[in-house]
Amino acid sequence: MPVVAPVRRRTAARVAALIATLAVGLAGAPVTAAPAGAAPPTAQLAAAPGQDEEGGTPALRAQLEAASKGYLDAKRALDTSVKRQQQLAAQLRTTENELAVRNGKVGEIAEVAYRSGRLGAVSALLNSDSPDGFLDRAAALEAVATNEDRVLRELQDTRDAANRTKLALEGEIREQRKQVTLMTKRKEQAERALTVAGRTRSAGDRAPTRGTSTATAKPAPRNSDGSWPRESCSVNDPTPANGCITPRTLHALNQAKAAGFTRYVSCYRPGGSGEHPKGRACDFAAQKNGFGGDATGGDRTYGNNLAAYFVRNADRLAVLYVIWYRQIWLPSSGWKSYSGANGDPSSDHTNHVHLSVY
Repeated sequence: MPVVAPVRRRTAARVAALIATLAVGLAGAPVTAAPAGAAPPTAQLAAAPGQDEEGGTPALRAQLEAASKGYLDAKRALDTSVKRQQQLAAQLRTTENELAVRNGKVGEIAEVAYRSGRLGAVSALLNSDSPDGFLDRAAALEAVATNEDRVLRELQDTRDAANRTKLALEGEIREQRKQVTLMTKRKEQAERALTVAGRTRSAGDRAPTRGTSTATAKPAPRNSDGSWPRESCSVNDPTPANGCITPRTLHALNQAKAAGFTRYVSCYRPGGSGEHPKGRACDFAAQKNGFGGDATGGDRTYGNNLAAYFVRNADRLAVLYVIWYRQIWLPSSGWKSYSGANGDPSSDHTNHVHLSVY
């Protein structure tokens, strides 16, 4: 007993000293336990100099955004022009049918005049044998003249309408050629930006997704001319990132959830380049508990399906681009190679699907 007590006292002293040392080492860095099952916060990666947190440079992101926006604007203008052309073509067919009817009526008048020997106004009146007959002939002559004048005027109006429609059609064809040229330039701009960044797609590369999602999203609201309305970061971000997002981003987020993609999501981020600080981008974790390592198995299938969902509904959700598993999908070019310079799961987008909207 007298030996054991000093041993216990020395052991207690050592434990107390160890605790004190740990306390000093951890000073200023309190540890808090995360609630069970809670998703981790957005990964804040230390970006390399000149690099974005999610891979790529601010210049590259700006080029991709400008190219995709320009492509979508030109595509919308092209679609609008094609619709106008279809309407004008239908209008021209109707006008040409009316023109055929008008020509027929003029032909009938000409045939009657040829057979009967067209009477001049003076001779028609002089051949009347009574005052009453004179009045009758005068009235009949006025009616014939009025009818002929109406038919000829309608014929001329119809011909003028047909010519105007043909000119409008020619204008729409020129507009469509201009927009197709612009779309080609925007496509080249995006691919050139990726080439400069050293992320060109080799001939053997294929799209990273074999997603099977066939869900259809509800279209986001558009202007009357089919364009996307200007939006700011004006609504609350419902994800753990807090901050703000645009109404269109919120719409895409809610549509993805409605389609069954309900794993961890983070949208707003105050720093970095791209659309996150503007509230126009979200990162959708492939794993159930948030951003981890490279997604494999069922987690990768989840990411494949989510990426495929956004691509399938790109026009309805105003998608600028989608990044997933070292690939980027652009509305102008489809899937292209895109890897982060840091070589980690977040910058390579192998643990989450990145969505940017217009």
